[in-house]
Order: sequence, then C-alpha cells, then structure tokens
Amino acid sequence: MSTESAPLTSGHVPVSKSLVQLRKATDMRGSLVVAELGADLPFVPQRFFIVYDVPSRDVRGEHAHRTCEQFLTCLKGSVRAIVDDGANREEFLIDSPDIGLYMPAMTWGTQYAYSPDAVLGVFASLPYDEADYIRTYAEFRAAVNA
Repeated sequence: MSTESAPLTSGHVPVSKSLVQLRKATDMRGSLVVAELGADLPFVPQRFFIVYDVPSRDVRGEHAHRTCEQFLTCLKGSVRAIVDDGANREEFLIDSPDIGLYMPAMTWGTQYAYSPDAVLGVFASLPYDEADYIRTYAEFRAAVNA
C-alpha cells in the first residue's frame, strides 16, 4: 500500500496501560494493519495461536502466566476481555484488528462475549509450557501477594 495515500503512524501508541494502537493503512484497495516483530509489540513473540468458533456464552482464558506475556488482537468480530493484575481489574472490548491488548506476565486474563464471527489472534512471548500456567484465581492471588 502506498504510504502517500494512507500514511502509517510510527510505532505503537499506548491508548491505556494495556491497549496498544497498531499501525493501519487504508485506501480504496482495503486496509492493512502491521506490527513489526521486535519493534511494535511489547515483546518478540515465540508463539502465535488463533481462537475462533467460540459460542458466545462460553468463557475462555481464566488463567495467568508466571513468565509468559501475551498480546491479543481481534482479527475479526469482537471479544470482551478482563485483565486483572491482582490490584486492579479492567474490562476491554477488542473489536478492531488495529487495537491490541497487552497482558504482561502475572496478569489474570478472561475473554468472553465472543461475537459469532470473532477471530482472536494471540501472540505469546514464550513457547507453550504447562508449568507457566496458574489455573485458579486463588493460586494467582497467593502468587501476586507473595
């Protein structure tokens, strides 16, 4: 895409402490969202996965990671997300591919209210490791308060 007709903003711009605005270019040919790995995301991803076809009544996530960071972006549709660092809890609507939700390590994350067409892309800072997961909120709170 020509940056003359649709300039890209440089880098990521924090919208809040958790939301990141990704660079977007739109012209008559469509839209493009870009994230340079190692520059635009808060970490260099080592894993990527997609969550889709989630019934709207179902809840996903409901866990934290000891060391892994995550970056969520809704590639299509919308998802509601709750992030909780043990002291503060915030809820976000992720409904555009140029907005990402950054979840540092030791953040309890819950995703719900998936639209029927939702496609959630998740970048992770580390490969899958079951030992990194904290699966109960009580264990998460104990780890945060330790």
